[in-house]
Amino acid sequence: MMTVDQLIIAFDRGLRVLATSPQSKRATPANEFQETSLSESDRQHAARLMRINHTGEVCAQALYQGQALTARSTQTRDALKNAALEEIDHLAWCEQRINELGGRVSYLNTLWYLGAFSMGVAAGIAGDGWNLAFLKETEKQVENHLNSHLQKLAVEDLKTRAIVQVMRDDEKGHAELAQSLGAYEFPRWLKEAMKLSSSIMTKTVYWV
Repeated sequence: MMTVDQLIIAFDRGLRVLATSPQSKRATPANEFQETSLSESDRQHAARLMRINHTGEVCAQALYQGQALTARSTQTRDALKNAALEEIDHLAWCEQRINELGGRVSYLNTLWYLGAFSMGVAAGIAGDGWNLAFLKETEKQVENHLNSHLQKLAVEDLKTRAIVQVMRDDEKGHAELAQSLGAYEFPRWLKEAMKLSSSIMTKTVYWV
């Protein structure tokens, strides 16, 4: 059962995600490359794609917080918290790259955060097997989504591509961890519903 202290901590973490610039523990992969000259359209497109990724990481923080809050086993709770910490790096990298590209984060991040947090709480209440299933399927879909971004980004945009590639590898690792901890398998209709929800979010955030 959730305690008042846990809710206060969750609220504080939400404020930190939404109102402050995150600090990464790992250096951004973009540091390994020099900035290249991009056309204005490629630069704007990259900034918007990274805005989508930034919002995705905001949602990831919300999901993990909600899931950890209602997880039943310590093992599941610890796995979710550790994944959330790693995702903080992604959040920081995305924000930094957006700024470098002259873009901005989504105006709707608070809305996305609240929705994702609610889904995370519901997944945890359903039980650890389903909680981990939600984590696994989310990360698989994010991996596919990041692969699509690698196809859309300009070949010469090495900095952005480096960030997306490391993020993709991390997400794959999270899905594999969830599987190893006993994640159930979602039915096909639920996977498709998650894809539809993700599609609505990404198309909206690209512009807003």
